[in-house]
Amino acid sequence: MKRIQIKIAGALAVLCLSMTNQKTSAQGSATDAAIYKKIDVQIKQMTLEEKVGMIHGNSSFTSGGVQRLGIPELTMSDGPHGVRMEHGRGWNAASMHVFDSGTYLPTGVCLASTWNPKLGYAFGSVLGSEANARGKDIILGPGINIIRTPLNGRNFEYQSEDPYLVSKMVVGYIKGVQDQGVAACVKHYLANNQEIKRGSINVLMSERALREIYLPGFKAAVQEGGVYSVMGAYNKFRGQWCTENDYLVNKILKGEFGFKGLLMSDWGAVHNTLEALWYGTDLEMGTDLDKKAYSNFYLADSVVTLVKKGIIDESLIDSKVSRILYVMHKTHMFDKRPSGSFSTKEHFATAKKIAEEGMVLLKNSNNTLPLNKNGIKTIALIGPNATKLQSLGGGSSQVRTRYEITPQAGLSKMGKGRFTINYAEGYKQERGAKANEQLINEAVTAAKNSDVAIVVGGWAHGYDFTKWSDNAYDAEGVDKDDMDMPFGQNELIEAVIKANPKTIVVLMGGGPIDISKWISAAPAVLQAWYPGSEGGNALAEILFGEVNPSGKLPMTFPKHLSESPAHTIGEYPGDGVTVQYKDDIFVGYRYFDTYKVAPEFPFGHGLSYTSFGYSNMNVIAGNQSALVTLTVTNTGKVQGAEVVQVYVKDDASSFRRPEKELKGFEKIFLKPGESKTVTISLGKEAFQYYNDVKAQWVLEPGSFTIMAGSSSRDIRATKGITLK
Repeated sequence: MKRIQIKIAGALAVLCLSMTNQKTSAQGSATDAAIYKKIDVQIKQMTLEEKVGMIHGNSSFTSGGVQRLGIPELTMSDGPHGVRMEHGRGWNAASMHVFDSGTYLPTGVCLASTWNPKLGYAFGSVLGSEANARGKDIILGPGINIIRTPLNGRNFEYQSEDPYLVSKMVVGYIKGVQDQGVAACVKHYLANNQEIKRGSINVLMSERALREIYLPGFKAAVQEGGVYSVMGAYNKFRGQWCTENDYLVNKILKGEFGFKGLLMSDWGAVHNTLEALWYGTDLEMGTDLDKKAYSNFYLADSVVTLVKKGIIDESLIDSKVSRILYVMHKTHMFDKRPSGSFSTKEHFATAKKIAEEGMVLLKNSNNTLPLNKNGIKTIALIGPNATKLQSLGGGSSQVRTRYEITPQAGLSKMGKGRFTINYAEGYKQERGAKANEQLINEAVTAAKNSDVAIVVGGWAHGYDFTKWSDNAYDAEGVDKDDMDMPFGQNELIEAVIKANPKTIVVLMGGGPIDISKWISAAPAVLQAWYPGSEGGNALAEILFGEVNPSGKLPMTFPKHLSESPAHTIGEYPGDGVTVQYKDDIFVGYRYFDTYKVAPEFPFGHGLSYTSFGYSNMNVIAGNQSALVTLTVTNTGKVQGAEVVQVYVKDDASSFRRPEKELKGFEKIFLKPGESKTVTISLGKEAFQYYNDVKAQWVLEPGSFTIMAGSSSRDIRATKGITLK
């Protein structure tokens, strides 16, 4: 009993600090100050049982309210890239209905590939508006876990290997959602970087890796995005479950970051009543107990008993209810919420714009692209991904959409009255399938008899939510076995290229795939990701030059899996109990550039149908800061967009640092011959590193190299500065 009392005292100290931080920060906001007064009144009117009823689920996607006091249930929905189909109060999706068929936005990795924070806001606005129209209070997104290994089954939901890019894209997304009167829920906090053993694996990493790589996106979500809710991850972090982790939740999230909202569990991620109470869980969802007896959740009837026995102080429950009520007030659940709209023409237009800016032209030898729609009579279209609907795949991010334009449909629309399409399956998209000689021969025949061949391949979503492993290469709950092209695609693509040298390969999927066997022979390769409801139209317009591609890779594409840092110097997937992040801060391009390993395609890479010149770079060093200016000119013949990327190198440091780190970027749109001046400010955070001996951020004076380029490996201008 003494041990319990000591822990309670510590928890109450954290509670008091947390509530003080809330009220101190609220002093600067009359709105928050008024909200906290209302919350105090509401809590004083509630019984213990009513309070406890609010801190756990009472159906598959709702938590309890207090009808007597006019406090509604809190209603949630999955959807990093679209509002998930209705479940009602049960655990299975309702039968097909038009009312829940909404907009299928491009997945998170495609959004990040736009390198356009304004589109992040537009994306969030669509999602928030549709969630609002469907009666949701919280949309369970964005997902921002760092892309550490190419094998992670949920990379398609996430955004980048780089914490700076994540931080810039997540803020707009959150504000877009929350400006619609719906709470965003940033996830999965923290280090859910693999799906293998996600419900049990213990992640160990250095404090420096935590601070420099894995925390910045969540910090930006809280302090810049003002996110109202955060979802804890399934895994353990340094021996404690992430959802009930004193260091991550109480000390960092609610303490250092000043997070005011609610920390909810992922579904079934709570494991212990006392630890969830002490270590920061505000709302328990989806615990795998008797789903008809929600009173059996860890944060349900047992909490009432603990309080009545004097083991837990009721003020600890009050703090959790206060955070839930805060989210309810901020999302206008007690007054008038803005009107939402659903499945509109404007929403689908936004989805198309994101797909257009997110697709990445990886290779384009001899100006193979764009195609001339008036000079082509026949196209051989090959591969199941050309006809497959992707929206219902991937696990909990599945979306029922009003329509989805496949690559075949988009090309058919483009070619109407101009050219014919000869479709060939090419391979069977079935788990374990090998090269099919008959299907390859059919594809070769189509390619030989066509002006152009387009192979649409890559990864594939799993469909059946209960049988992810049957056909799941990009799906929740399962990682890929390797990075090799599945289904015998290598043999198919090699044969098609040999049959028709004018072969374009379009890759679907959430991340890199090993294309080393045929990349040197392929004249053009386009990364399309999972591009949403309008993806096929966007793809066709890019292939035929009606849209100039401007996407840039948000991750490095290694040549082979063995060259990825999590697999060559790191540890993946661990020993089944623990995974140690021995790759430390050398994630993605930080590894490839520092260790001089040539990738297939570097971080930030993406081609255009025009060209850009960089000139007049100037860097003015200030007081622990710098101002970068340079001129960018469209030196080609068509309008296009360039992403100017600014990297910083510390020329001499007490601690080892990466060769370069992204610290600024801007996407600019230029007409032929047009020039613009790009200005990027670098604050002190651009030059700091985390000293885990001193447990603080450090900016060491000395020389730094500032680099501006079109990718991490395509540096166009360089300047040295000295910070005193």
